[in-house]
Amino acid sequence: MKTVQGRILIVDDDREMVQLLGQVVQLEGLTPLLAKDGTEALQMIRAADPDVVLADLRMPGMDGMELMRKAKELDPDLPVILITGFAEVFGAVEAIRAGAHDYIAKPFQHQQVTRVVLRALNERRLKVELKHLTAHVHQVLSPRESFGPSEAIGKVIAAIERVAKSNFSVLIVGETGAGKEVVARAIHQASSRARQPFVPVDCGAVPEALFESELFGHERGAFTGANQMVVGKIEETHTGTLFLDEIPNMPLASQAKLLRVLQEKTLYRLGGAKPIKVDTRMLTASGTDLETLCDRGSFRSDLYFRLNEYTIFIPPLRQRCEDIPYLAKRFMDIANIELSKFIRGFSPAAVEAMLAYRWPGNVRQLRSVVRRAVLLAEEVIDEEHLGLGAKASKVVVKEAPAEHSAPPGPGRSDLSLREIVRGSTVHVERTAIVHALHKTGGNKAKASRLLQVDYKTLHTKVKEYGIRIEEGVHAHD
Repeated sequence: MKTVQGRILIVDDDREMVQLLGQVVQLEGLTPLLAKDGTEALQMIRAADPDVVLADLRMPGMDGMELMRKAKELDPDLPVILITGFAEVFGAVEAIRAGAHDYIAKPFQHQQVTRVVLRALNERRLKVELKHLTAHVHQVLSPRESFGPSEAIGKVIAAIERVAKSNFSVLIVGETGAGKEVVARAIHQASSRARQPFVPVDCGAVPEALFESELFGHERGAFTGANQMVVGKIEETHTGTLFLDEIPNMPLASQAKLLRVLQEKTLYRLGGAKPIKVDTRMLTASGTDLETLCDRGSFRSDLYFRLNEYTIFIPPLRQRCEDIPYLAKRFMDIANIELSKFIRGFSPAAVEAMLAYRWPGNVRQLRSVVRRAVLLAEEVIDEEHLGLGAKASKVVVKEAPAEHSAPPGPGRSDLSLREIVRGSTVHVERTAIVHALHKTGGNKAKASRLLQVDYKTLHTKVKEYGIRIEEGVHAHD
């Protein structure tokens, strides 16, 4: 049963040819619209809004080239396919340069017409979808849209909603590329300060000598080269939100001054004697354990406690595989817009490769990989377009917790029959999963197929039974 839908406008002064082409497209589940000349065709374009135009190049009065030009004035994205005689191929090539989607040379086979029309119809639909996506991409996305549908992200979203309306200082913890700034922006957008400035500062990108000037500002003449007064980032975000990314990179001397600003809500510009009142909400992010840095003396513990009124942890992408297909699709849509391409999706092998990969660079790396894949692919992204490389074959499955390591003995008097059966089932399941993971080199996607269970079920049981997989370094990590 045909499920394809679309209106194909067929234009030719040869009535038999129009009828024949109408039957060809109708067999594909498409709706033929028939016109005997260019004038009638333009009227139908205005009235019926066709998805594709299939027109003869040579017609009395208005020929195919003129019809194409006038049709493009009405709808610039309307694909026009020209039908030419064998001797007119050069003219058809010129028409394509002028904006025609494709051409079909006579004599032609029905399958050729079908293939060219369906391709034009598909690209027409993709262009419409991309217009909608372009408008959506430039909107502020919700945290769920930014991160994905996983349960782990649901907990992050709940934490954002819980703390956003308060004035708490929030420490956001996560690996490089996990999306710490996205969380910070989501907190700001959901807060009462949403209409005020949000200013991000990468503490690792500011030279130590300029850090205090960047944060607190300076007066004219405060130091050599200070030819004018400069407002610092804290003052700039008065009534708004300041996001300090990679806070461990902040110099110790600046940490002391920041602590005073947070406690007293007052700052002094470098070289200035006048106190300036500030009401700035502070959000910070770290990819390393700040407590450990405090123990080492490289970060002030009093500042840590002040910044850590509330903590949000972002799980790495490898721990929330359910988000990978969703994010990959979103990044593909964005790359299609950026690169003016029409990639339809991912092959099963590509999806499997993405699910099996460890993603040391997290969401940022996934976006980069998908963007490059869109550039390389023609219609569908396959495994080779991702360029993820092979993993080392050595896989170590750590020992399970004691309650899963062996089945309960039938002679135990403290267990019911149901408990004994449950324990034995858990042991058998865990043993089978461990065996499958060893056999597939730790690839959970392949192991799920080997065990004939869906990926999510296997992923849940791996966590439930305390199975941990240590993998070697990827070729492209």
